[in-house]
Amino acid sequence: APQEQRVYGLNACLALFALAGPCAAQGSGLTVYGGFRGGGSFLTEAEPQRSLSLDASAAGSIALDWGVDSARQVQLFASYQSTEIAASASTPAVPLDVSYLHLGGTNYFEGGIGRGAYVVGGLGATRMAPGLSGLSAEYFPSMNLGLGYQWPIAGPLSLRMEVRGYFTLVGSSSRLFCSGGCVLAIKGDGFTQVEGLLGLNV
Repeated sequence: APQEQRVYGLNACLALFALAGPCAAQGSGLTVYGGFRGGGSFLTEAEPQRSLSLDASAAGSIALDWGVDSARQVQLFASYQSTEIAASASTPAVPLDVSYLHLGGTNYFEGGIGRGAYVVGGLGATRMAPGLSGLSAEYFPSMNLGLGYQWPIAGPLSLRMEVRGYFTLVGSSSRLFCSGGCVLAIKGDGFTQVEGLLGLNV
């Protein structure tokens, strides 16, 4: 249900904020991002098979980083997108919430946390929750990989700009979004998205 999906996203964000105490450590911090995410498609199970694509849309993310040394951080990253599977001549549009929860890290190229270019990535899970009655949410293993740049502003504040790619392992034998019956039967091996993010880091 839409209410359950909102609660899931809120709980993920609250969990990150609850862990924010250790952020006083050197090289640690909290980043809130706004982004725009595109990509992602599925194949219909019916013959002849057709490709169903997700609409590009805005996304929100939050990251909690712990400093490991002068150049590296461990990162807990959560992201949420509300989009829809685009309509076709025979298939109506289906609202779809896509959420990622990943554990990974950052590595700054020039060896100083909080300034300059870095590579970022993580492993975790993807939750796909369609917004139609009779369709159930699905969970899959996933990863993200990206490049970023961080600019100090003043005091503890800085800006982060990133480009991240997300890959979700769906499995070719999966029948997605079924609960009792399949209003929409789709399948696929992998699910890929790309996103540009702009964040405020504290």
